[in-house]
Amino acid sequence: MIAATKAASHGFSSYIIFIYVLVIGAFYYFYLRPRNMKQKAARSEARKVEVGERAQTIGGFVGTVVKSGSDFITLRTDGGVELDFVPSAIARRFDPVVHESTDDDAGTQEGDK
Repeated sequence: MIAATKAASHGFSSYIIFIYVLVIGAFYYFYLRPRNMKQKAARSEARKVEVGERAQTIGGFVGTVVKSGSDFITLRTDGGVELDFVPSAIARRFDPVVHESTDDDAGTQEGDK
């Protein structure tokens, strides 16, 4: 009688573990995997730069792309120095935000002088 009870409880605990593994696997496959793939694609797209565009490296260096190849991307500084970087070192295209002044702001500044 005791042996039958132990065997039944062992089968039940194996069944519960199987359910947990199945739920975790489904969560990974249907939620985490697609999310990671989207993030990877977005990072890859942000790192693509063309010749003539400004780019920022992962170290914060900003320059204009002069040459682009599969092994190296050459960036030129404003001072004319050219540096080679591996493509994975490019963090993003660099598009600084330009603040445009409105006519109201310009009139106020001129009137204060």
